[in-house]
Amino acid sequence: MIPRIMALDYGEKRVGLALSDPLGITAQPLETIRRETDAQVASEIEGLAKAHEVERIIVGLPLNLSGGDSPQTKRTRRFISRLRKLLDIKVEACDERLSSSEAERALVEMDVRRSRRKERRDTIAAQLILQGYLDLKSAARPRP
Repeated sequence: MIPRIMALDYGEKRVGLALSDPLGITAQPLETIRRETDAQVASEIEGLAKAHEVERIIVGLPLNLSGGDSPQTKRTRRFISRLRKLLDIKVEACDERLSSSEAERALVEMDVRRSRRKERRDTIAAQLILQGYLDLKSAARPRP
């Protein structure tokens, strides 16, 4: 199995996860973890990372539109620190401003019922975060 990249959209109630394809070109939604405690979420992520042979985790960092920290940004930074201590793989923060809004807009355009949108928004946001990261990496690669 080729190592993959996982992305997280960390929230107070749910954490959306996405996983790269084996070639690191596209991102697919993986699942949503209902958050009870950070320790519980980190443990579940650890298991999923091992099961999918993840080599890197990208965590969406919810900066303000001005680029500053909000209370949620600070919570996310603490969670990233917890993951870095727990896992033997690279954990990176990635600007995710507006990813949840984009995910909501995409779900509305796909005509997903309002009752189902909340559940799917987190994994779609994680997918958008990961796809943005993969696209940046691809653009930075030298062309033959």
